[in-house]
Amino acid sequence: MADPLPYSEKVMDHFTNPRNVGEIIDASGVGKVGNPVCGDVMKMYLKIEDDRIIDVKFKTFGCGAAVATSSMVTEMVKGKTIQEALTITNRAVAEALGGLPPKKMHCSVLAEEALRSALKDYYQKQGKEPPFKDKEHPHEHEGETCL
Repeated sequence: MADPLPYSEKVMDHFTNPRNVGEIIDASGVGKVGNPVCGDVMKMYLKIEDDRIIDVKFKTFGCGAAVATSSMVTEMVKGKTIQEALTITNRAVAEALGGLPPKKMHCSVLAEEALRSALKDYYQKQGKEPPFKDKEHPHEHEGETCL
């Protein structure tokens, strides 16, 4: 049996006690992303008023790192303006969690992509073009599954 991955206390805390789990029925924007290699799926709900994220919820199907990164990104964006939220990167999410094992960095990529997908949906519902382009992230996973 392989050795367990070295997770930080913050990762374990956000995995065992995730923040902002659930959905927002009247969400301003909803984003859903997934990694077909490992099976992780993240769905993020945003409530936006006056260009500020006033509430955020998520539902994630995946490994502990996927749940932890989803939880952390919701904590990072709540109360932020859309422009501030767009500056949050997958690396910032991983750093806020005290780091992730290299094999799990793709989870932070999914968290960033879920946020951007929800923001894109928000703009499309407003009939506006999103003021950002989709980022290209490689989904390297070394052929392993997360679950």
